[in-house]
Amino acid sequence: MKLPQTLHGQSPLTFHTRMFETFSLSFEKERDAIDVFESVKELTVCTSVNQLYAFFYTPSTPFDATSGWSVYSPREEFGRMGVGTRTKAWRFTDINKDYAFSSTYPSRLVVPTRISDSTLRYASKYRSKCRIPALTYLHWANYGTITRSSQPMVGIKQNRSLQDEKLVEAILQSHHYPESRASSGPVYGATSTNLIVDARPTANAVANTAKGAGTENMDNYKDAKKVYSGIDHIHAMRESLAKVVEVLREADNLAASASGSLPGEAQQIVVDRQALRRSGWLRHMSNILEGTAVVVRNIHVNSSHVLIHCSDGWDRTSQLSALAQLCLDPFYRTIRGFQILIEKDWVSFGHKFLDRCGHLSSDKFFTSLPETGGTGSGADAAQAFLASVQNRFASQSHLKETSPCFHQFLECVRQLQRQYPSRFEFNERFLRKLLYHLYSCQFGTFLYNCERERRTGEDGFVPSERTACIWDFFNSTPEMVLNKNDAYDPSLDDPSSRDPPADMGVLYPNAKDIRFWHELYGRTEEEMNGRLIVSQTKDGPEFVSQVDSLEDDSIIAPVAVLLPPSPTKTPNILNPSPVPSSPNAGNASEILTAGLRGLWTSLPEIPQRITGDNNPSPSPSLRPSGPPLRPSSPGSISSSQGRTRISNSADIFSNAGVRSVWGKLSSNATAAFSVVQDAYDGVAKDLKALPRLPADNDETQARVSELQPRERLERSASRGTSQPFPIGSSYNPWDSMKPQKAIPGLPSDNPWSTAGSRPASLSRDLLDEEPLPLDPTVAHPPRRLESESLSGLRISEQNHGPYPTAVSDVNLILEQENKPPLADTDPLGVGFL
Repeated sequence: MKLPQTLHGQSPLTFHTRMFETFSLSFEKERDAIDVFESVKELTVCTSVNQLYAFFYTPSTPFDATSGWSVYSPREEFGRMGVGTRTKAWRFTDINKDYAFSSTYPSRLVVPTRISDSTLRYASKYRSKCRIPALTYLHWANYGTITRSSQPMVGIKQNRSLQDEKLVEAILQSHHYPESRASSGPVYGATSTNLIVDARPTANAVANTAKGAGTENMDNYKDAKKVYSGIDHIHAMRESLAKVVEVLREADNLAASASGSLPGEAQQIVVDRQALRRSGWLRHMSNILEGTAVVVRNIHVNSSHVLIHCSDGWDRTSQLSALAQLCLDPFYRTIRGFQILIEKDWVSFGHKFLDRCGHLSSDKFFTSLPETGGTGSGADAAQAFLASVQNRFASQSHLKETSPCFHQFLECVRQLQRQYPSRFEFNERFLRKLLYHLYSCQFGTFLYNCERERRTGEDGFVPSERTACIWDFFNSTPEMVLNKNDAYDPSLDDPSSRDPPADMGVLYPNAKDIRFWHELYGRTEEEMNGRLIVSQTKDGPEFVSQVDSLEDDSIIAPVAVLLPPSPTKTPNILNPSPVPSSPNAGNASEILTAGLRGLWTSLPEIPQRITGDNNPSPSPSLRPSGPPLRPSSPGSISSSQGRTRISNSADIFSNAGVRSVWGKLSSNATAAFSVVQDAYDGVAKDLKALPRLPADNDETQARVSELQPRERLERSASRGTSQPFPIGSSYNPWDSMKPQKAIPGLPSDNPWSTAGSRPASLSRDLLDEEPLPLDPTVAHPPRRLESESLSGLRISEQNHGPYPTAVSDVNLILEQENKPPLADTDPLGVGFL
């Protein structure tokens, strides 16, 4: 992207790479910037594969490995699985040796022995692109298989093909040897759970019926059941990844605008993780891994067969097939085995690398922003307008075919690698480097759409003769050292092991444990995925990554709040469960569990607050229920109970870079709560000395119960039938809503509710409501406010706060003396004349 000139007179160029990197170059002269912009555009936007960098690249140092183009041999690989040796139910066929049978299929196919080539020709007419069901994996532990194909051409008329039905039937009964095919006896595990996995959503599969295709009518395939994986099409995947890229670029642009630098030069800021989750990228990968788990369990546990297909059988089918084999066969988790897996299920079976990766690029990726200074001429403005119109109406046909299918496959492999870190010979760098060279066009391995194009080339340029192979690069000694996984333990894949944790080398993916590949996006784990949330289970901590709402966000709801101990007061105890006083004093999971025991633990306290005597004192914490704790002596810290908070002065938001909105609200709320707590401490001292009202006056007792100290409320509640709120409840003691009268005197009730009736009205009820009217002929002494149980207290109507005010007896007498006498009373008690 060419940007306008800066205030310093420089001409910048900003580059966004396919590996989610952003950097800028500044030029002193405008002409130099234009030359570089046009040169990069000319070298990137190509009209032929032969113009790509791979045909001009020569390694500076020849690779010490030279067998990359022949790393995959169909006969050797299927022979390793046992085709022709362990079972006679499968055979090789050369029906596609010249790619006339199916131009997008490999030249050598493995099909059931019972099916002839003539039957295959008839069956091919019923499958899209003539991609018939063909073997891609034979399980080592049993005779379960994975076969792949394209969708059937059912159409609106519900067409069927007897040859295709016979082919699928032979695949599902391949447990039989060809000699025993006349036997009708059932084979254990061979017919009960066979599956036809349609990788598409149900609606998409049915909608294709209007185009003459569709999905199998299971009335014609009685030996199997059908399931839908619900994986979206290539356009949804492209848009989902584009949303992820947009979020990352917005963060870069925001950082650049805040610092006044160019994009890619400023320090990165926190990424909007909610926007990342809304992209749906994690959900798509979760659907893929769910479909993989179905295939793995059906083959290894049920000893059955699985036929996988999507629309054309080269995108979602390759993803499910390759991932299932990666989980089933430990050989594919080695470096050499992974290379063979990609060659077999992606390159050989016709994944369209050229179209999906967009190697030929487009002019639309190169934009030039007009100058905003207003000094340009009318001719320049007209030229810019014509260029934008031409760019808008340029052909986008090849751009619509782009989709990150192989990228998504590598991200799913990374999820498995993270879930099973000791089961892969290669490390994370190997996957990231492989994705880089997928788009670098430095090697000829991923430049074509099918095996036929890669073997014949274009205009006589044969890739195996004119380009380097990517496997030679990865198999070279320097790369092998860098790509080795130090935690790899091949002994865990021993199928003969019968230890309790042994799994016979078969991995079961967890579709819920999905996280962004933060190394790929150039971010930290916390920036992309937030802090880890540990859920306590009997099998140990499980890291939960999928977050559906703001309440589940691990950065908005911190795992634990670490606060420094108070130098002058005993810290309030928020949780009854013991919490170690240091990080090494107990289990980390217990600390996290205690930290999650209420909403109040997520509120960070204000570290220091200046009091009237200029001594710093920490703001007191609030407890949802019960009275505040009193220090035994100034400066003492109670540690006998073992429930003191962990001492740590670090701010919980310091690692996030920017305080979240929840953190700001928490700070303001904590400051307000501190003021209320101080007032509560002063009033509680006076209320403790009040005597208990007579038990026979229930009405008065209920009316003044709000003025009693918190300890009496707790004792009265413990004698009642009401159940107190459990520890860790989310009940808000400072709620503005008045508690219902049906719950009298709970320990967690709010005695200082602001939504109820004003204290002034309460005082009027207590003063004016008497059993008999006063005798106007009798003089009375100065009236006291309340009964003797409330002596020394007066609730002032002028006080706008909800707190009672202590008034002396002298003030009461003076107030009575200052009042003028009433005209209708006899002060001497002798009557009127």
